[in-house]
Amino acid sequence: MAAGGYADLREKLQSPHREKQRAASAPYNGRKRKLEAETGEAGLPGLCGGADEYEHSKYHSDYDDERQGEARRVKQGIRQVRLFTADQCTQIETQIDDVVSRAEKGIYRDHTVDRAPLRNKYFFGEGYTYGSQLEKRGPGQERLYPKGDVDDIPDWVHDLVIKKLVDHRIIPEGFVNSAVINDYQPGGCIVSHVDPIHIFERPIVSVSFFSDSALCFGCKFQFKPIRVSEPVYYLPVRRGSVTVLSDYAADEITHCIRPQDIRERRAVIILRKTRTDAPRLESKSLTSSVLPVHMSNRQSNSDRYQVVLKQKRSHRKADPDAAHRPRILEMDKEENRRSVILPKHRRRSDCAAENYWRKTHDCVDDDDDDDDEGDDGGGIDSPVRKVKMRRH
Repeated sequence: MAAGGYADLREKLQSPHREKQRAASAPYNGRKRKLEAETGEAGLPGLCGGADEYEHSKYHSDYDDERQGEARRVKQGIRQVRLFTADQCTQIETQIDDVVSRAEKGIYRDHTVDRAPLRNKYFFGEGYTYGSQLEKRGPGQERLYPKGDVDDIPDWVHDLVIKKLVDHRIIPEGFVNSAVINDYQPGGCIVSHVDPIHIFERPIVSVSFFSDSALCFGCKFQFKPIRVSEPVYYLPVRRGSVTVLSDYAADEITHCIRPQDIRERRAVIILRKTRTDAPRLESKSLTSSVLPVHMSNRQSNSDRYQVVLKQKRSHRKADPDAAHRPRILEMDKEENRRSVILPKHRRRSDCAAENYWRKTHDCVDDDDDDDDEGDDGGGIDSPVRKVKMRRH
């Protein structure tokens, strides 16, 4: 029997004591790797261990102090109030469902609705270009849509939400001229960002509905697969609560909603005021020199805006089952392109991209695939049918 009462070394490695050791050493190992990357030195245990330990301790202390100081500044710029009762939340959530229904019927103007996987956005009062809609990306490139391109703020938002905030002196009368409803499905997210300073005044006011969630500050996103770093500050957000961001929390650090924090459907109403000098897209700025030759003079102004902007995603319908299916990843898009441009012997197996192709049967042998391709996948005897999954 091995030392310590273990008959098998694997039992020792899997013991609770071993797990505690790993957990205790994990933060130190992470700091060590980061310090080595910055200094270019790995340290020499036994020769200069004392100096290494001092450097690690100093780095850890400085890093923790900086994070704690930033977290305090974030917290100072946040005001949070539990304002709406359960019955009031239910009443407002019924109105949000009505907005979703009207959008599905195509009642709203084109720029009012913006759909993305697991998150739909509805602009009222004022809308603006952002993210992938911009030809030139980056902070400061956002622009308001021309007046009238999005629907007015619904009366129920004024009566049920804004009036209550004014009565409790959270915002002054007449402050809000932009209301945005973000409707998240489980697993949805919004990446780290700062609300455009050149577009919106401060503070930024948001009210949460349907379920509890969280707002995180100072996170970094990585994709393929999606990963999010630990936040500088984690703010729980309850159903019916009002969150007000200003100063450092609004301007000097990014905020986001992580996929793991959306466990159930969640909606948030964001209430803001646009700056009087905020840049705005104007139809008169689109001269004939930038329009295609075939564009008719009878086309509406909304058609002309598409010359400047990338095509919006508002034509995509939300799918209630979208949260239970994997997203279309960039690797799957690349696989589809490869299947078109590469010769057959250089293509990967049809089973390689699980998110892109779905078959009615399991993958068959390569010989059967060769026979099917001769019929272009459409023969009656073909046991396999390829179906392209659409983004939801």
